[in-house]
Amino acid sequence: MWVKSKSLQWLNKLTPFQLIAIYYIIAVTIASILIALPVAHRPGVEISGIDIIFTAVSAVSVTGLTTVSIAETFSVPGYFILAIVLQLGGIGIMTIGTLIWLVMGKKIGLKERRLIMTDQNRTTFQGMVRMVKEIVIVVLIIEFIGFLTLGTYFLQYYEPGEAYLQGFFGAISAMTNGGFDITGQSLIPFRDDYFVQFVNMILIIAGAIGFPVLIEVKEYLFENDSTRTIRFSLFAKLTSFTFFVLVVLGTVMIILLEFQYFFADKSWHEIFFYALFQSVTTRSGGLATMDINQFTEQTQLFMSSLMFIGASPSSVGGGIRTTTFALVVIFILTFARGVKRIRVFRREIYDEDLNRAVIVTLMAFFLCFVAIIALTITEPFSLNEIIFEVTSAFGTVGLSLGITPGLSTFGKCMLMFLMFLGRIGILTFLFTFKNEKPKGNYHYPKERIIIG
Repeated sequence: MWVKSKSLQWLNKLTPFQLIAIYYIIAVTIASILIALPVAHRPGVEISGIDIIFTAVSAVSVTGLTTVSIAETFSVPGYFILAIVLQLGGIGIMTIGTLIWLVMGKKIGLKERRLIMTDQNRTTFQGMVRMVKEIVIVVLIIEFIGFLTLGTYFLQYYEPGEAYLQGFFGAISAMTNGGFDITGQSLIPFRDDYFVQFVNMILIIAGAIGFPVLIEVKEYLFENDSTRTIRFSLFAKLTSFTFFVLVVLGTVMIILLEFQYFFADKSWHEIFFYALFQSVTTRSGGLATMDINQFTEQTQLFMSSLMFIGASPSSVGGGIRTTTFALVVIFILTFARGVKRIRVFRREIYDEDLNRAVIVTLMAFFLCFVAIIALTITEPFSLNEIIFEVTSAFGTVGLSLGITPGLSTFGKCMLMFLMFLGRIGILTFLFTFKNEKPKGNYHYPKERIIIG
C-alpha cells in the first residue's frame, strides 16, 4: 500500500506533457511485447530485439520505417497486431484511453481532459469528451469504407480472403498514415492502377489533414441547416489551405525536377499520378508507387523538405506541422512589409502561437541537424540518403531510400528518437522539462541587442 501511494504521489506531480510522453513509452513497451510473440512471426523467422523495438516505435508513431520486411516477417496474426498498434498510435493514446474509460462508465475528470487536450494539441478544455467520440466515429467510418472499397476491388488481384486482408490492413495503414504494407513492395504493384492510388490518397489526406478539420467538415455536411449555421474555424481554413498548397506545389515541383529524368519516357497520366501520389505521401503517408531511388537527388532533397513540414496538428502525422510552417512564412512576409500584426483570413494571430511556431521550427531544425551530423559519422551512407531518412523519421512519413536495415544500432536508436519525437510533437517534448513552480514577480532591466 505504501509503495502504491508513493507511486500515485509521483504520478500526480507530473505535468500532462510528462504523462503523455510516459504513456507513449508504455505503449511502445506493450507493442514490443506483442510484436515479439512467436505467433506474430512466420515459421522459422527470427527478429532481433533492436528490430522488434524499432518496429514497435515505428508502429506507435505511425511512421512506417522498418528494418525488416513486414510481408516476409509477420504472420496473419502479426498483421492484426500491427494494425491494432497503428490504430492506437494514429488516433492517439489518450483518445483510445478515454474511449475505454467511457465504455467502463468512468467519469472523465479535469486531469483526464488536460491529458486529452495535450495529446490532441488543443488549447481549451471545451468539448474534449465530445471531440474524442467524434474522432473515433469519423476515423472508424472512413476506415470501414476504405476497407470495403479496397477489399472488394482487390478481388480481381487476390483470392477473397487475401483480398479483404489486403483491404483491411491497407485501409488502416493509409488512414493512420502508418506506411506499413503487406504486399512486400508498398503500392508499386498498383503503379498503373489509378483507382487504388486514388483511394489511398483520400485515406492519407483524411488522416493527415487533422481531426478537427474532419469533424468540422462532417458538421458542415450533415448538421448545417436553417437553425444552425456552421462556420469553419481559422484553424480549419489555415491548415486546409496550407495542406493543399503543399500538395499542389509538391506535385508541380516533382514534375519539373523529373521531367527530363524519370518522367522522360512516361505518358502524361503516368507523370501526373506518380508526382501527385509522391507529393501526397510526403505529408505523412509513407506509401509509394515507385522506388524513390529512381528520383534524382534534387527531387529527394525537395521531398525531404516536404517531409520535414509533415502533416497537420491534431492528426496522425508528425513534422513541424502545416500550421507551424504557414505561420512562419506569414510572419516573414509580414515582417518584411513592416507590419506588426499578423493577420490571416481576417483574423489576428496570437503572439503566443507565433512564438510557438518559431520555436518549433528552430528546435526541429536543430534536432534534425544534430541527427544528420551524428549519422554521417556513424553510418556508411551518403549525406543525401541520411537527410532523407532523418526527415522521414521526424515527419513520421516512412519513405526510405532503403538504408534503414543497414543502419547501426546507434543509427536505429537515433531514428527511433526522431520518430517518437515526431509523434508526440516538439512542444510536448520541450514542455516535459517545464517547471510549473511559480516564479517571482519581478523583471530585470531591458537592453537592446544588435540583430542581423
